Amino acid sequence: MNLRIEEVKTKKDLLKYIKLPYELYKNNPVWVPPLLNEEKKKFDPRKNPYLSRCEFTHFLLYDNETVVGRVSAFTDPISEECWGEKVALFGSYETGDNQAYADRLIEAVKEWAERRGFNKIWGPMHFESQEWGFLAKGFETSPMIMAPYNPEFYNTQMLECGFKKIKDLLVYDIDSPDKYQLPERFIRFCDNIEKKYNVKIRPVNMKNLKEDVRRIVQVTNVSTSNNWGFVPVTQEEADDMAKSLKMVINPDIVMLAEVGDRPVGYLIVLPDLNQLIKDLNGKMFPKGVLRILFKKNSINQFRVWALGIIPEYQRRAIDTLFYKKLYDVLTKRPLLRVEANYVLEDNMAMNNPILKMGFKECKRYRVYELNI
Repeated sequence: MNLRIEEVKTKKDLLKYIKLPYELYKNNPVWVPPLLNEEKKKFDPRKNPYLSRCEFTHFLLYDNETVVGRVSAFTDPISEECWGEKVALFGSYETGDNQAYADRLIEAVKEWAERRGFNKIWGPMHFESQEWGFLAKGFETSPMIMAPYNPEFYNTQMLECGFKKIKDLLVYDIDSPDKYQLPERFIRFCDNIEKKYNVKIRPVNMKNLKEDVRRIVQVTNVSTSNNWGFVPVTQEEADDMAKSLKMVINPDIVMLAEVGDRPVGYLIVLPDLNQLIKDLNGKMFPKGVLRILFKKNSINQFRVWALGIIPEYQRRAIDTLFYKKLYDVLTKRPLLRVEANYVLEDNMAMNNPILKMGFKECKRYRVYELNI
């Protein structure tokens, strides 16, 4: 074994970095190869507004002349300001089942952080919204759209490197339409809630999606500001999100709650595009485009990606209205599975209603902390 760490400095290096997971997971039937063009965009600061504001270094791990691992070390000034502490971050971690590989990768991150005056590292966190943590439970099912996947041994590697758990993010699912039932009280109260608070639920306007996404972000930055790990979404990220989601979303299940013209809440549910791209090995053209255009309506798995309600309207059962509208849409079509994910383990205001609707915990993502 002859291990060495090298920084990514050239386009050729970056392509090796991006393509490593396709090699590591090529025999894993659960992993879904992400679209290669989307991965290239993720690691391009000219195209990824989140990455553009970060200081970052990508590392490649070689064993002789073979790439056997990768990791990114980075800092985000907006995160530091929100959290009130200096925290270095790591993400995009991939390697084989070899603790020596893990030790060298994490050592590179530690040295990078120490040189910049940091004494704490969190991770994994990635260069996209809603990609936090290593999968720690639920390895037997494929990830849904925009959800990460990793082998179980990554968690052991982190513990061996001295990391400790800082937070779990929970994933729930219902695996048949018969189990997706709303409690009778949810249905009974819906009309009263709309009248009492003068709240209207509407689908997003696809002709004005950019503006509606900005309204969603406006709610997000207010509704989640007290949540652990909160980082505000910028206008640039909002515009990029609108552009990325336009081809994917079904407007019937991406909703805004409004009182007059004021947005007070939103629900984003995404069709699981991974059902259509899993066997494409990351290649969008030509099969991927044709499938998305002509087979999107055949998707029978959905991910409840985000829900937010401004504090003034929390605990007024606005979430009940969203769940009822979603129920009305999804139970009219063939349904295999619904996931609701990335719920903080200690956010009981979100966890309890999900459990009452019959969802069961199916996965956990774990974020780790290392003091250096």
